[in-house]
Amino acid sequence: MVISLPMKYKNLILLGSSHIAKESVAAIRRIIAEEKPDCVALELDKARYFALLNPAPRSISISLLFKVGVKGFLFSLIGSWAEKKLGKAVGVAPGVEMKEAIHEANKQKLKIALIDQPIEKTLQRLSQTITWKEKWRFVADAFSSIVLKKQEFSFDLNTVPNKDLIIKMMAHVRKRYPSLYLALISERNKFMARKLFHLMQKHPEWKILAIVGAGHTEGIHSLLSNPNVYIV
Repeated sequence: MVISLPMKYKNLILLGSSHIAKESVAAIRRIIAEEKPDCVALELDKARYFALLNPAPRSISISLLFKVGVKGFLFSLIGSWAEKKLGKAVGVAPGVEMKEAIHEANKQKLKIALIDQPIEKTLQRLSQTITWKEKWRFVADAFSSIVLKKQEFSFDLNTVPNKDLIIKMMAHVRKRYPSLYLALISERNKFMARKLFHLMQKHPEWKILAIVGAGHTEGIHSLLSNPNVYIV
């Protein structure tokens, strides 16, 4: 899903992806070939970038517990398990679209910008904000969806959901898990939009392709359309 931005951001292409969708991999190849960007901006921080490029199996260290808190640590465990489970179901390793973007950028000798908030900061914020009620609600919903096959929303995991479905899904998350939405979506939208804003200011001559999870595109678009709301 490619989203249109205001004319003053005509050199920014915002691509919404799914971390386990084959469609996203094909879209990244196509858009890089067609648009020939100068820079590829990714929804990654340094830690996740290097972890993604390291082929050795990685596990979540218990030391993370002391850095991000109990609730953030538990969410990491559950989130990692769920992502691997879904990825296995569609035959795609989680993060494959980001690896493809890195591969294509290196092959074309394009700049790479990492625009996401450090993962430890995100998990710290999650531990600070999320309630145990939301946590157990998340566990119950994950179990119901993945194990019992009961789903609030239905779509093909091989593709990126359409715009209307994404908006409905984000509204559902915000209502059912307000603290989780704040830490994982809203605050990161602001962080990534700010990074993109400053990147465009510093390099106005660049055409930038920003690849983020589809759930972030509308929020980032809205913030970039009204930069005075959050840019300091």
